[in-house]
Amino acid sequence: MNPSVNDSALSAAGRFGRLSYFGWNGLLLIVVMTLVFIGMLLLPSSSPKIEQSMPFTTLLVVGILYIGMLYLTFVFTIRRLHDRNHSGWLSLLILVPIANIVMMLYLSMAKGDAHENQFGPPRQTQTWEKILGWIYILIFPMGILLAVAIPAYQDYVQRAQQQQIEMQQQAE
Repeated sequence: MNPSVNDSALSAAGRFGRLSYFGWNGLLLIVVMTLVFIGMLLLPSSSPKIEQSMPFTTLLVVGILYIGMLYLTFVFTIRRLHDRNHSGWLSLLILVPIANIVMMLYLSMAKGDAHENQFGPPRQTQTWEKILGWIYILIFPMGILLAVAIPAYQDYVQRAQQQQIEMQQQAE
């Protein structure tokens, strides 16, 4: 393979180091979240005329967004697998429950080949990819933790309030 003459990150050809992989996934996350936020702002709240056509239009836009996101996820995963000198076909494992978690951990932790392999020379990680990659590495686990912690805390508060009400009723 020719050294990164036209190394487009949106092409499955080539390699991604760990920080490039995280950086591009972080950029994808930012773009998708921004589009979702804009979409939520643009949705009308209660117009009967628009609500009739809304389900199809919304489904179409969300479907296109999802297909684009899925494509880029596969491209980034294939490039990361190439860095480990593995076939891109292994990226299909991200569709298999449990195997996708193992695959993500493997791609996150396994160091890429230091020298040229069958997929080309190592790709230089750009500064913005490093910065965005580290931000993604720090924010992604916090997001998962908060997705578990916030509902657990809300449940705790509700049970504490219920117990306080019961204690007040018993005191009367």
